[in-house]
Amino acid sequence: MFSKTSKIFVAGHRGLLGSAIMRRLEADGFRNIVTRSKAELDLTDAASVDAFFKSERPEYVFLSAGRTGGIIANIAYPSSFLHENISMQDSVFEAAERHGVTRLIFYGSSCMYPKSSPQPIPEDCLLTGPVEKTSEPYAVAKIAGVVACRAYNNQYRSKRFISLVPNSIYGRNDNFNLESSHVMAGLIRRFHEARIEGALKLDLWGTGRPRREFLHADDAASASIFAMANSDRLENTHYNIGTGEDHSIADLASMIAEIVGYNGEIVWNTSKPDGAIRKVLDSTRFSSFGWRPLVSLHDGIRETYEWFLDSGYAKAHI
Repeated sequence: MFSKTSKIFVAGHRGLLGSAIMRRLEADGFRNIVTRSKAELDLTDAASVDAFFKSERPEYVFLSAGRTGGIIANIAYPSSFLHENISMQDSVFEAAERHGVTRLIFYGSSCMYPKSSPQPIPEDCLLTGPVEKTSEPYAVAKIAGVVACRAYNNQYRSKRFISLVPNSIYGRNDNFNLESSHVMAGLIRRFHEARIEGALKLDLWGTGRPRREFLHADDAASASIFAMANSDRLENTHYNIGTGEDHSIADLASMIAEIVGYNGEIVWNTSKPDGAIRKVLDSTRFSSFGWRPLVSLHDGIRETYEWFLDSGYAKAHI
């Protein structure tokens, strides 16, 4: 039973989602939490991961570690996205099964759905068509993880592995490196630097027309803990988690510009790729259990920017 005394391993505890899960667990009174930094435990090393699980014997695992990034990073490092994520998943899944983990949550991605999926995207669209080419290796790795969860549960007749598919997560501890960030963090940093530098215009990739759904990390964390606590009610399948609301990149850019205080011109470089034209998830099935997101997009961006201002990213450009 998932309780305050359960031994919990949060993989990727310093990252965007992992740190949000840590905050929520600690706020809810969970204290028996195990963590390891990347330097302490390489999750792609199967032998090291197995030794860790054998020694620590975690009961519950949140596998929030993984290599992620936006269009630029996906284009530049496709083999790294594929290899590192599949290696992590395989190492952790095998160790979790071998050493009797009670429940493990794995996180898919909205990019694993076909680019021609109906909108909002229901879970049963998985593997019904080709995915967006710019993120194909990462998408394939995430598809492999979702399928693996079902396969382990089927073979070992258990409900050990749970798959959640959040849409674009953002919030404090996001990656604001312009070469590897997702759109939200990248835009926050670029508008901030444009304001500091007094730039009269800011060039952005694409047309601004694509629409995206954004989920605050705190809401993703609450969904994760809700899923763990209600795991007996879940079926052996994956569940979308999102807000059900999408916004154009152009509207997002305008919102960020207003919050950051940038008053210059926004210029769209239409020679650059847009990626998928729309990605919003149908989260009806998971929401039917009683979970709801609480953070509005405007409030979430403002909170994220306030955190960014105190981060090393911002202080390096003041």
